Amino acid sequence: MLDTCKRLERDGCQVTYLPVDKTGQVSAEQVRAAITDKTVLVSIMAANNEIGTVQPVKAIGRLCKEKGILFHTDAVQAVGKIPLDVEEMGIDLLSLTAHKIYGPKGVGALYVRKRDPRVRLEPQMDGGGHERGMRSGTLAVPMIVGLGAACDIARREMPAETERTYRLRERLRQGIMDQLPETYLNGHPTDRLPGNANISFAYVEGEGLMMGIKDVAVSSGSACTSASLEPSYVLRALGVGDELAHSSIRFGIGRFNTEAEVDFVVELVTREVSRLREMSPLYEMVQQGIDITKIEWAGH
Repeated sequence: MLDTCKRLERDGCQVTYLPVDKTGQVSAEQVRAAITDKTVLVSIMAANNEIGTVQPVKAIGRLCKEKGILFHTDAVQAVGKIPLDVEEMGIDLLSLTAHKIYGPKGVGALYVRKRDPRVRLEPQMDGGGHERGMRSGTLAVPMIVGLGAACDIARREMPAETERTYRLRERLRQGIMDQLPETYLNGHPTDRLPGNANISFAYVEGEGLMMGIKDVAVSSGSACTSASLEPSYVLRALGVGDELAHSSIRFGIGRFNTEAEVDFVVELVTREVSRLREMSPLYEMVQQGIDITKIEWAGH
């Protein structure tokens, strides 16, 4: 989405970026204050991929309807995990992908409203007029069928699956945070995806922790920024400092995870964090009651 905004700016369009609060949310009031008589589109992620925060999509959608502005939401992370209704939420355009709901990689979909209002898009590719003229090219039928099947399964299983993944996530979060001091949950405490837990471990380097728990599939940011050594821009937008951002790990609970696996991760993470902290001179100073924020470090 950021790349799209940058291209629009290069083409002479004015793009307004809204900040988030410390939980990662943008309010409808912020959107209302940013709208001008030149605003034609509002776009927001339904749920963030790193911290799991769910945005007030319904409130923002209603505002856009009130103002006569098109509303797009990137629902890649939200589809199949939380209820979404394009009519109730006033959504005109909605992006989704198959691989986030256990479908085949390489296929996605764009919902485009055809009435009240009818949304007209410029073709992504010209040629044979496929997809009602919006994207020419031979259709990948097996992948489309796979996407449809994945959506159908997600729709049927979502109520029970949401409850189950939420329970496992809380088992993981509480198991880790109750045993380890100086740990912090990033994102909204309640308005978040049921299977997401993004936790910062003070006085521990995230990459070092990941090496210590290499038997578990976790990440220290998003796949989109995996090649960068910079701390997550998502966490920095919440006001998280660089040191804590570098120590943050994203845990994801999925359809096939079990209680035994969660308990294994809790035990492994708590043991490894404790081991790394034992080697940390900063953590030792904090344990001695020293306020390290007031130390004036000498340069070499």
